[in-house]
Amino acid sequence: MERQLVFELPNDLRCIEETVDFVVSRCSTCEEVARKLRLNFRVSLVEALTNAMVYGNARDPSKRVRVEVFLQASSVTARITDEGAGFDPAGVPDPTMPTNLLEDRGRGLFLMRELMDEVRFNDCGNCVTLVLHLPPSDRVSGEASA
Repeated sequence: MERQLVFELPNDLRCIEETVDFVVSRCSTCEEVARKLRLNFRVSLVEALTNAMVYGNARDPSKRVRVEVFLQASSVTARITDEGAGFDPAGVPDPTMPTNLLEDRGRGLFLMRELMDEVRFNDCGNCVTLVLHLPPSDRVSGEASA
């Protein structure tokens, strides 16, 4: 059974922590999945929201970020969409390469790709979808109301 949470956030970095805490609290799971949610999902969602607000929306307070979270028995999926023009994720430098170690760009995207099972972008690059697969023996339950 799928549950969905949808938020329209102001482009304000101060909203991120409370939003992520709320989303994670809606997922009650076994301990193994809870660890993945507390670390992998939480860190990836924070990075995606930060990137959307800082880079996608260029810190413009008149813009908003849409967050959609789908809680399913087999996965937790988050789709984050900003109002920016987008970007080409293939053009972001690999922060683990020696020539890029001191660069500011690419660390958040790298973390998302390492921590999540799937990271997909729409064609214009203003929407990222994060997917965390859950073991078949575990369940995610959540409340659909926000």
